Amino acid sequence: MSQSHAPLGDPNHAIDLALFGALGDLAMRKLFPALYHLDREGLMPESTRIMGLARQEHDTAAFRQLVSGALQKRLKKEEQDKASLERFLSRLEYLKLDFATAEGYDAIRQWREGSKRPMVVYLSVAARIYGDICRNLQASNSLDDDTRVVVEKPIGYDLASSEEINDAIGAVFPESRIYRIDHYLGKETVQNLIALRFANPLFGTQWNQNHISHVEITVAEKVGIEGRWGYFDDAGQLRDMVQNHLLQLLCLIAMDPPSNLDADAIRDEKVKVLKALKPFTGEALGHDVVRGQYIAGTSDGQAVPGYLEEEGANTQSQTETFVAMKTEVSNWRWAGVPFYLRTGKRMPEKLSQIVIHFRQQPHYIFDPDQRGIASNKLIIRLQPEEGIALQVLTKDSGLDKGMRLRPGPLHLDFNSAFPKSRIPDAYERLLLEVMKGQQYLFVRRDEVEHAWRWCDQLISGWKARETPPRRYPAGSWGPVASIAMITQDGRSWYEDY
Repeated sequence: MSQSHAPLGDPNHAIDLALFGALGDLAMRKLFPALYHLDREGLMPESTRIMGLARQEHDTAAFRQLVSGALQKRLKKEEQDKASLERFLSRLEYLKLDFATAEGYDAIRQWREGSKRPMVVYLSVAARIYGDICRNLQASNSLDDDTRVVVEKPIGYDLASSEEINDAIGAVFPESRIYRIDHYLGKETVQNLIALRFANPLFGTQWNQNHISHVEITVAEKVGIEGRWGYFDDAGQLRDMVQNHLLQLLCLIAMDPPSNLDADAIRDEKVKVLKALKPFTGEALGHDVVRGQYIAGTSDGQAVPGYLEEEGANTQSQTETFVAMKTEVSNWRWAGVPFYLRTGKRMPEKLSQIVIHFRQQPHYIFDPDQRGIASNKLIIRLQPEEGIALQVLTKDSGLDKGMRLRPGPLHLDFNSAFPKSRIPDAYERLLLEVMKGQQYLFVRRDEVEHAWRWCDQLISGWKARETPPRRYPAGSWGPVASIAMITQDGRSWYEDY
């Protein structure tokens, strides 16, 4: 059904969007489809304009053709309609620009002349030139007091480089107008996690060390490095995934209730969690953290190379492609509750999920051989399908079963529960919140820096120990040591996928 006649969004949220890196992979794969969906759903005000900026020589007509091709490649057929596509493409303009030099930025100021809309500057480029772009925009008088800037992770390589990048952005923009994206925070399930925790007394009263035995967070990637050797080998899985995605999920699980849903109220509570994260020192570096690196194996029945055999590889690299760890949040709510984190490349499945394991009843009256299953689990799935399931125990049916227990889920699958609703991509929600000027889904500077402090001490410990990463076959769930790490606590990774 065409949505070309849907009423367009609140005119108060109209913007001029200057998208730096408009021909890059992120823009074509994620940003333009997200912007198209906002327009098609009637959430983009009529006067909103989009300027694509890149170094390549194109005119606006050629740029629109490139974006049109990218959209038709990535959108489902039922999501495409001619009127919506034409309306969206008509918003687009193109400017060839060398981002690092001041020459040419006057064209942005001229594009903005007479506009009463706020400008959003989206930096879909390498973090090392964030500062150059911000300074050049300021020098060309292209900015005003309503201009917002959106920056992608990773913000830095460590705390020092993060501070340098944030200082450069902060010299031009106040914190209230800086939007640091972690796209996991835009996922529907992550939003539902806030509602689940703070709107339901059932969970609100149980969300502490008296009732929860441990927490698992898994972010598994099926792919390898996908041609990103140069970037990934400098970063590694800890910097690429743990420092932002996994720690953000941990914060949302562990934070205390905010006083309200204002951006700073939520982010204040997340910072408290990061400050309370137990550091890895001494023997904990050996038995509570596992680094891994994949070797040749199979994926979907096809042979795939090991990390050191990938194109352009440094065959002496000690960079980790897998990390598993046990950590704790040292506060009253979580004292003694381990958080098990696991992330890696070339895993058997693409999977992002959180599993909350509730404690068993203190007095057990059923079959002794079933005691191991006698607890509840809350499974929060972020991908591939978003949903929430609560595993409960019931009596197994049948006259010959006696009082045998059977685990089963109370399941909310978003695709099944809302069959007529399309689950929006995370970038759609994030871009909409930028248009509205709302920051609660974005990461504040002190969050970034406390996360880096925690990761930096772990990386320093690895370097001091000079222990190479453990090998694991591509297509497996990581090194055997990651299984031993949780097994030694009498537990196992939840793998009922």
